Amino acid sequence: MKYNRCGRSGLLLPAVSLGLWQNFGGRDLDQRMKEIIFRAFDSGITHFDLANNYGPPPGSAEENFGKILRANLGAYRDELIISTKAGYLMWDGPYGEWGSRKYLLASLDQSLKRLGLEYVDIFYSHRPDPETPLAETMMALHTAVWQGKAIYAGISNYDPEQTAEAVEILEQLGTPCLIHQPRYNLFDRWVEDGLLDVLENKGIGCIPFSPLAQGLLTNRYLDGIPDDSRIARKSISLDEEDLDPKTMVKVKALNDHARQRGQTLAQMALSWLLNNPRVTSVLIGASSVLQLEENVKAMDHIGFTRDELAYIDNILS
Repeated sequence: MKYNRCGRSGLLLPAVSLGLWQNFGGRDLDQRMKEIIFRAFDSGITHFDLANNYGPPPGSAEENFGKILRANLGAYRDELIISTKAGYLMWDGPYGEWGSRKYLLASLDQSLKRLGLEYVDIFYSHRPDPETPLAETMMALHTAVWQGKAIYAGISNYDPEQTAEAVEILEQLGTPCLIHQPRYNLFDRWVEDGLLDVLENKGIGCIPFSPLAQGLLTNRYLDGIPDDSRIARKSISLDEEDLDPKTMVKVKALNDHARQRGQTLAQMALSWLLNNPRVTSVLIGASSVLQLEENVKAMDHIGFTRDELAYIDNILS
């Protein structure tokens, strides 16, 4: 595993991190979850990313990961980076989502209880709140770090202007923003319109989520919709409309180029992100050990020639 410095901080993150969004929920911990976590750690993946609402049901991903920590990985706590977030709907009533100080700090306490930890390494504001002053949200992150319940503060889904303002507030408070977690992949490149510039100028790390566009940038749908796929299961992250003919022409062309590189489409999509020096780590998901191992192999061939990058841009345009 390669480890990259996170912005201008002292923290190194693995080039590939594991997110526990959709495949670690449920009230009963199963052997598959354990095997994926163990294989990830043995592969050099030291960063595990969660949020309060990950599951389903909400909170269950943190509960399951906490059980694995207590039973198997507790001795390795100081070799792990564990992150969680708050911002999306977690509980009913007026205090269960968005960016108020009350919600963020209450949510963090609940997350620590589910994880069985005294602190997390990174605590994120999961999304900007249009109704709460940004200073209040950033003050909550600062308080979490000051209380010792988080080591670093991060933000997710903030646009370039919001990011610049949030970073300035945190700097004034004395708690620098460590990292930004945006959606970024071959099909969704909004971060290139200003956000990456802000992060680079401010010395902040970037860890894209959805690097495979929720499965679109894989060979999963090249020949239709498998019965066990996210689309067939009516997942909220991908639906049949995403497989329109124009998109699938691009997917198949990208797949052909990946094969010429000796990679799967998923591996090439991850390599393409990691080829960008402004990307610290890519956040993958995994539903099996085999899928995890295949995605980690993207590390074997990160480089692209200028002609290759131009060819990929031509496919996408």
